[in-house]
Amino acid sequence: MERVNVVGGGLAGSEAAWTLARLGVPVRLWEMRPKRMTPAHATGGLAEIVCSNSLGGEGPTNAKGLLQAEMRQAGSLILEAAERARVPAGGALAVDREEFSRYITERLTGHPLVEVVREEVAEIPSGITLLATGPLTSDALSEAIKRRFGDHFLAYYDAASPIVLHEGIDLTKCFRAGRYAQEADYLNCPLTEEEYRRFYQALLEAQRHTPHEWENLQYFEACVPVEELARRGYGTLLFGPMKPVGLKDPRTGKEPFAVVQLRQEDKAGRMWSLVGFQTGLRWPEQRRLIQMIPGLENAEIVRYGVMHRNTYLNAPLLLRETLEFREAPGLFAAGVLAGVEGYLESAATGFLAGLNAARRALGLPSVVPPEESLLGGLVRFLATANPENFQPMNANWGLVPPVEGRLGKREKREAMYRRGLLAFARWLQALEPPLPGARPLAQVAQGA
Repeated sequence: MERVNVVGGGLAGSEAAWTLARLGVPVRLWEMRPKRMTPAHATGGLAEIVCSNSLGGEGPTNAKGLLQAEMRQAGSLILEAAERARVPAGGALAVDREEFSRYITERLTGHPLVEVVREEVAEIPSGITLLATGPLTSDALSEAIKRRFGDHFLAYYDAASPIVLHEGIDLTKCFRAGRYAQEADYLNCPLTEEEYRRFYQALLEAQRHTPHEWENLQYFEACVPVEELARRGYGTLLFGPMKPVGLKDPRTGKEPFAVVQLRQEDKAGRMWSLVGFQTGLRWPEQRRLIQMIPGLENAEIVRYGVMHRNTYLNAPLLLRETLEFREAPGLFAAGVLAGVEGYLESAATGFLAGLNAARRALGLPSVVPPEESLLGGLVRFLATANPENFQPMNANWGLVPPVEGRLGKREKREAMYRRGLLAFARWLQALEPPLPGARPLAQVAQGA
């Protein structure tokens, strides 16, 4: 059988290569380090972690906890390594970086079906190929992707606004409207002059994220962070993201002094982003500021704003739910390049892309996890999000359908966890051929 190419030896590429090899498909895993290093990495080890050493919070009330449980159920190499390299971190799954990378490197280089090639890939290889080159994809490969799919399909800068859950928005303080009486597609949070003054002052005083030296923070004018706009003057926001012009509050018949607009991020309307509020502020500061906005006092933030160098695809235009390119059969993407945020999310999409690349090599149809599972919800979002404003997404409860009934927040999360893990385990059990290393369905009762 011809080898499947996996380009990129980070968490996504490593998980993809492991999944392919488990199914008996030979793999050629391309990693340019240490021959050519990135500005972020320090070693040539596979699955090297360069930022936080955490794979997210654990437990049945945490969305990342569900994704971790799904990956354990699937026999993930990344989760296996994380358990071996675990370090104390309260309620989070954190690892010793060196031990984590060393274990994954040893497992992959020692596998008879995995060939690790230490060379830069400058063109998209022929044959079945999986691209998992991460946020710092080399310039040569980026240019090859642009030639294949066009400039507008590839972003080099991640300027994302925070996203909140709809269920936490106080709709009695907001109104639906589009600017100048256009379609009422936005939720609008009006501010009085005094509320704006307090918000503006808090924004000026908020602490910014301290960038790593390898992060590119030379702002494009189209994605200047909201805190930088505030520093340009008291009225700048009123002519920018908080502009009230053309937005009449139906309760007063007048335009408010300032307004924060929320835009729907998913088809189901469970997640809404703050329009124009891309930010590099520290997460506690983002939470404090968002809770100062009328209607968002109790909003649950499911993705914080970010500003950093990041190469990623416009997934809704390019990728299917299977993570295969719509117009390039046999070509897959995973990890940050495919439009996800986070180590865990990268590994999970690496698993699914690797599974479907293996199935293509074996002459089998592609598969997608159920929508109740976190991985199923995540890849469905990638394939169906609004392509005009697409930004990478991390694991959160807004990706899966809510449970019915009158339950408290904790009980809802626990019910969604149990439902999602059981659906995922049943899906795994039904796969033909079976996935070697996957846990038996009976082990779901034991949780993560």
